[in-house]
Amino acid sequence: MLLIVLSICAGVAAIALLVAMTVGASASRPANIRLAALDRKTAPARNDEPATDIRRDQKQMSTIPWLNHWLTRMNLASASSVYLYQAGVTVSLGTLMVISVSGAVVLGVILYLRFGEALPALLSAGFLPLPFLYVQHKRSKRLSALEQQLPEALGTMVSALRVGHSLIASLGAVAQESAEPIAGEMRKCFEEQNYGIDLRTALVNLTGRAPIQDFRIFVAAVLIQKESGGNLAEVLEKVAQTTRERFRLKKQVSVHTAQGRMTGWILSFLPVGLGILMYMVNPQGISVLWKRPIGLKLLYTAVGMDIVGALIIRKIVRIRV
Repeated sequence: MLLIVLSICAGVAAIALLVAMTVGASASRPANIRLAALDRKTAPARNDEPATDIRRDQKQMSTIPWLNHWLTRMNLASASSVYLYQAGVTVSLGTLMVISVSGAVVLGVILYLRFGEALPALLSAGFLPLPFLYVQHKRSKRLSALEQQLPEALGTMVSALRVGHSLIASLGAVAQESAEPIAGEMRKCFEEQNYGIDLRTALVNLTGRAPIQDFRIFVAAVLIQKESGGNLAEVLEKVAQTTRERFRLKKQVSVHTAQGRMTGWILSFLPVGLGILMYMVNPQGISVLWKRPIGLKLLYTAVGMDIVGALIIRKIVRIRV
């Protein structure tokens, strides 16, 4: 029975890895449609050569040889490195997998030895996606900080342009005067210029490191101005104003949907917490759910309905701006 528990934990680990690598990494279909025109402007001039980043290190995905070989064969090196960089974490994908699987296995063994049943031990599979969910949370938090800092950074660039500095010098000013994480991103773009990379490629690399709609608007505005001419300071000032208003509207929508999000969290975790409390009060009574066939059917139905309800509430309160 213990081997069955460990096998199921390993299988769920693979599924959790694929889900965690895709959640948040790709935009929704409406967002992709809105950004299609901007992508055509920010695309590299030569389509046969991808935008390069000469500062990017080629690191191993894991120090374990067979795991590194397996992950490399799955072609996860590029996607995982970019995803982890966007989250601001320094651990590798292999390390996250080892932490996830080992934590789930240890927790499953403890639960199996404590209760002597397979079903409570299988609950340890819930630990598998936690490291990846933590990385996703860090990524979302960092991208949100970049989005919030962009209007101020554009304001700094506008001031530098109006006193006579070039675009590259204004990027350097943002890198020196702004706070992290936007200072680091602008510093990378500024250093790529010093290394000899053309402006278009450096800006495209910036949008790759910060996949935010406002950054793409900024890059598209700069590239269009370079081709058609005009006052770049006024263009960036309009972009900063648009970005600031969009961020304000996004926060206002977040405030109005806060009650719905809190309701979703409470309704999702209330059955779990109530089940734990019932087990602490009367273990024999609640154990009917996994010791009898009808109890298993009710438990599976409750878990399925809980997940479906949480997804429905998430769909309702998630409004894209």
